[in-house]
Amino acid sequence: MKTRRHFLFAGLSTAAAATFTETLRGAPDPKKDVVIGHGAFRYKVNKDWVPAGQGRHHPILNCHEMVQVKDGRLFMIGDHWDNQMLVFKPDGTILDSWGSVWPGGHGLTLSNENGEEFLFVTDSGLWKSGSGGYRQTGRITKIDLAGKEIFSISHPMSVGAYEPDMVFNPTETAIAPNGDIYVADGYGSQFVLRYDARGKFIQRFGGKEGMPAAQRLNNAHGVAIDTRNGADKATVIVTSRADNCFQRFTLDGKFIETIPVPGAMVCRPVIAGQELYAGVCWSKTPDINKLPQNPSGFTVVLDAAGKVVSAPGGTEPVYEDGKLKPLMQAERIFDHGHDVCVLDNGDLIVCQWNAFQTYPVKLEKLAA
Repeated sequence: MKTRRHFLFAGLSTAAAATFTETLRGAPDPKKDVVIGHGAFRYKVNKDWVPAGQGRHHPILNCHEMVQVKDGRLFMIGDHWDNQMLVFKPDGTILDSWGSVWPGGHGLTLSNENGEEFLFVTDSGLWKSGSGGYRQTGRITKIDLAGKEIFSISHPMSVGAYEPDMVFNPTETAIAPNGDIYVADGYGSQFVLRYDARGKFIQRFGGKEGMPAAQRLNNAHGVAIDTRNGADKATVIVTSRADNCFQRFTLDGKFIETIPVPGAMVCRPVIAGQELYAGVCWSKTPDINKLPQNPSGFTVVLDAAGKVVSAPGGTEPVYEDGKLKPLMQAERIFDHGHDVCVLDNGDLIVCQWNAFQTYPVKLEKLAA
């Protein structure tokens, strides 16, 4: 009898074969000593951050999101059937890989609770192989750094927040200063769901249908808590990827403003220092848009006022009459930027979706 594991392995083997063919046809040659970015945010590209030869023991499919814990280790979530969590040293050496219970491994958020660190893993419920795959309900799991499960959050219908026929395919979580958990249902019903620190449901807000177009969440792919003005003035920033923007809300879900990033299908907002960083999965870049999967991604850096100050891998940000001209891919460094992990020294680790099963790319920040 074929087990589910056998089915997954067979399907993914087919996907890997297809990816290899695509690599021969369209993958760019590695570039050396390439500098990308603008202004004070310029970076040297290091595509060899992960030393060669580690794939045999730590294979990957898609690199989705990454966080760094206080001892320096980097945790990355993906969707390989046996290696959904990869643990790296800062020099790119892989220390460990494990996890087979999150087939739609997508979001990864770090929580610091009185000096103890925990991870929130978001399983989107989507599993893909080549052009096929299947959809199941997603879930959120809180774990310690050794992978022990603390609790999980399941379909919102269990707490009366959704009707039974509403899809729940979450993509990201964020943790507020008081411990409240914000879940972005970016592949599902486009709401943000708020729970307390123990997983008790509080409220939902956002959504797409029935909302003013300027306030809606259209592919609510990511969420972050913005404390740049202090914890007492914290706000929630939610990605509206299909509308090329971020939407800002109060902690109790009242709409505040739109932060536009025209031309860029941005993923989750990552706040470090006074800047907001994000991967760009797709853009409207002529010729590149014609290629399979539209590998037109790059990254963006926004200042505290919501202005794009750099677009590493993309065109230089230009504002006319206060409005940003649409961004495009300028150099084929990334296929699909999915997440940015900001290191203490300002370097970036960029995770990519659908990038020929390659490990993350490091961007080494240059002195201003």
